[in-house]
Amino acid sequence: MHGWIILDKSVGLGSTQAVSAVKRALRQGDYGKFKVGHGGTLDPLASGVLPIAVGEATKLAGRMLDSDKVYDFTIGFGAQTDTLDAEGVEIATSDIRPTLAQVEAILPRFTGPIDQVPPAYSALKVDGERAYDLARAGEEVVLASRAVVIHSLRSSPARGGGPFASSANGGGGLPQAERCRPTPSVALRAPPPRAGEELSEITLTAHVSKGTYIRSLARDIALALGTVGHVTMLRRIKAGPFTLADSISLDKLAELAIARGLEQILLPLRAGLDDIPALPLTPDQAGALRQGRVLTGIARDDGLHFAMLDDVPVALVEVRDQSVLVVRGFNL
Repeated sequence: MHGWIILDKSVGLGSTQAVSAVKRALRQGDYGKFKVGHGGTLDPLASGVLPIAVGEATKLAGRMLDSDKVYDFTIGFGAQTDTLDAEGVEIATSDIRPTLAQVEAILPRFTGPIDQVPPAYSALKVDGERAYDLARAGEEVVLASRAVVIHSLRSSPARGGGPFASSANGGGGLPQAERCRPTPSVALRAPPPRAGEELSEITLTAHVSKGTYIRSLARDIALALGTVGHVTMLRRIKAGPFTLADSISLDKLAELAIARGLEQILLPLRAGLDDIPALPLTPDQAGALRQGRVLTGIARDDGLHFAMLDDVPVALVEVRDQSVLVVRGFNL
């Protein structure tokens, strides 16, 4: 059991709780003890793709934190909350409502490299304390702006706030019967707004770099439209190479654990490294890397490679001037 289980996390569940659920599933299926970790926090109020690393895949979980993400999110116009989402207390209101044309005209301003100020209610540290702890204690939290990249930002066919690009991004790691089904709370597709119609909310799809806060993005878009707003729905539809097509619900996870069928949904360790070329090894080369030695005379392009002995992952390595150095070794 070394690889990835991709959860379709439900609203209300924390990332740490999701990790505990996978550990519990492994125990229920009598799979033995394995390290388990997640590849990027997903807020309790958000749903969607949460990669869970099992066994040796936990050594690659950090790379998931650095990966791009894709989100569907809904901005509710007319009210801003202290948390910038539906959980917070209302701190500002506005009677102004934008039209679809106004929203789409403003989106290019938020596409590409931008600076954004993270929410006060975030896990960032201020003088050694979590920002959200300080904010909850009533202290004023001032966070520095940070540079992020919005690779793409567009309005969704949905108006009521729901993920409709769920399986459009490829993946397909599971049989069709096991793939993610629509969340029951998702709104049905609404007809497009009439020309000039004022919107109470808008659903957008954003492809973003690491470190991007969708709540801050929603706040800034609303302010640029001359109003205020907050996130009322947030669903991650892609994290690194993993999509909703690869994901499974916690209910299905529990069913498979009881039936000892978790192997059916465990993606291989390499699935988290689909952007890295493989480096085939001889048995002697594999033995050297496992001992932490440097291989020389390897005619490969510089950069990261996934070193393999036949079908067995040996290490994540870096090739530099025809030398191969171990970045992370795997005990398989």
